[in-house]
Amino acid sequence: MRLTTKGRFAVTAMIDLAMQQSKGPVALAGISQRQNISLSYLEQLFAKLRKHELVDSVRGPGGGYQIVKNLNEVSVADVILAVDEPLDATQCGGKENCTDEGQCMTHDLWSSLNRKMLEYLGSVTLHALVEQNNRKHVEQPIQLMKTTAV
Repeated sequence: MRLTTKGRFAVTAMIDLAMQQSKGPVALAGISQRQNISLSYLEQLFAKLRKHELVDSVRGPGGGYQIVKNLNEVSVADVILAVDEPLDATQCGGKENCTDEGQCMTHDLWSSLNRKMLEYLGSVTLHALVEQNNRKHVEQPIQLMKTTAV
């Protein structure tokens, strides 16, 4: 099992978008700068996210992207699957033809891992990740104040 750069970058970009969109549509150039992701790569990812109706674009001055659904309704699994990221730990891609004889001895193990992985990523929403990120930014200055006061 491996999560490629495509999946990681898509999730990162969607979290950034979620955190910025209260100010209006978010330009990909801004996400590109903040997250150090190539603009052309983001354009490819957002075309897929748009096709899967997770984001919508606004044209013209002040345009950009916005998340279409409520952040509680968008899971990490939704984002990863939208950018065609396979979440499959099996060698056969789930086709059960791992070997010439059919299933390999560990096919059920890897299939079970696939289910658990999708279940977990499906349970983590963009809202939860935004909240987690917001808490980190609030806690960091407090920790810095404690260490500088000593």
